[in-house]
Amino acid sequence: MSAVDPSVYKSVLKVRRAYGFDIACFLMRFYQYMMNVGTVTMITLSGHSFLLAGAVSSAIAISTFIVAPQVSRLVDRHGQSRVVPFATAITVLGFALLVGNMVAGGPEWLCFPSAVLMGFVPSAPALARARWTHLIRSGELGKDAPDLRTMFSYEGVLDDIGFMFGPSISIALASSIAPVAGMLAGAIALVVGTVVLVLSRSTEPKPSALRRGGEAPLQGEGPQAGADAPTEGSAAKERSLLATTPVVRVLFVTMMFLGAMFGVYDSTTVGLAEELGDANIASVALMISAFVSMGAGFVFGMLRFRAPQYQQITVAALLLGASFGAMFLIESMPVLLVVTVVGSLFYAPFLIVANATVERAVPTERLTEGITWVNAGITCGMAVGPSAAGFMIDGFGAPASFDLGALFAFAIPVLILLFRRVLKSQLRQECYQEMGKAPAREK
Repeated sequence: MSAVDPSVYKSVLKVRRAYGFDIACFLMRFYQYMMNVGTVTMITLSGHSFLLAGAVSSAIAISTFIVAPQVSRLVDRHGQSRVVPFATAITVLGFALLVGNMVAGGPEWLCFPSAVLMGFVPSAPALARARWTHLIRSGELGKDAPDLRTMFSYEGVLDDIGFMFGPSISIALASSIAPVAGMLAGAIALVVGTVVLVLSRSTEPKPSALRRGGEAPLQGEGPQAGADAPTEGSAAKERSLLATTPVVRVLFVTMMFLGAMFGVYDSTTVGLAEELGDANIASVALMISAFVSMGAGFVFGMLRFRAPQYQQITVAALLLGASFGAMFLIESMPVLLVVTVVGSLFYAPFLIVANATVERAVPTERLTEGITWVNAGITCGMAVGPSAAGFMIDGFGAPASFDLGALFAFAIPVLILLFRRVLKSQLRQECYQEMGKAPAREK
């Protein structure tokens, strides 16, 4: 059962304290969504091969998959204002080395150390959601606090805007001004966003090290009253959430399938359009997908479900898998458009529910790391999907590649169903009814 409340977003927009960090993370998102496509465009327009461009883009994705969760882990432990500027500085250093190498015509091997450094980029979606969760769960907003489902939907819409316009802006700037222009604009947005985020100190979650008394207070701050000495149990919490939390592991693998599915879908859509003799159709299909997903996420935020969280993630996975699983039917552009519209209706809701499931499974002070692991799963899948699609398209044609995408789609609900008991055991007592007003959890 659910209820519809069209006015829920008013409660989000009323929180003026959130404007600073939301604008900051919105700017930072653009660099993240420009990074892979923008790198390919920059390298190829600089006169290098698509092989090099694809390899460098994959290196960035792999580095992000490995490094970004560790950066988020440090953020949760030491605080956003302490860690994010350093992570951004390393990312910008890698970007500067890559751009300098392109401009100077340096050796191609130097692109790969640069790509590794670019993987240190802080996760803007996770940073924003962590701040929102802190404001809501701490009770600082009082009775006017939005519920977490609305917040996740609102942030999901911002994600879709960045995903939809970021790559397009990057490509347009690179092709009309200079090969490095698109990525340079993204890097500037990342730096400006980081500065604004650091200045928004009042909404920053307290570092977990200070909460447990495991580290000396930051300069200028007094000791936390009543802080307990670190214990063996608290030390264990410092292990990676991927190692300690089964729900995070299940969602990480699920998101790998999701990323691989979309990597295949995006690449094969372009391949089918080229086979049909009109490459512009691919951009139309992808734009339709982004707009439908954004609209679905916005509407989904108005719904209030009373079902337990494990049931919500199960239903969302079944709907997503069934809709995009229909890719095996695609052999023409009309069928592609139908599958695109239907599948995109469930993409944003699935991501919203998945992020909310992470929020219910991990300690609040480690939410940044938890959400980053979800995003890392998607990144890992996106690194595999296009390569697999390219092999299938070259060897068997675009329809066969869509069949592969359908298998990845079906794997999503299968995995959730296989581990449904794990989700139920950890999330049984958690539901979204009045969740924004629920007391903070003790973990």
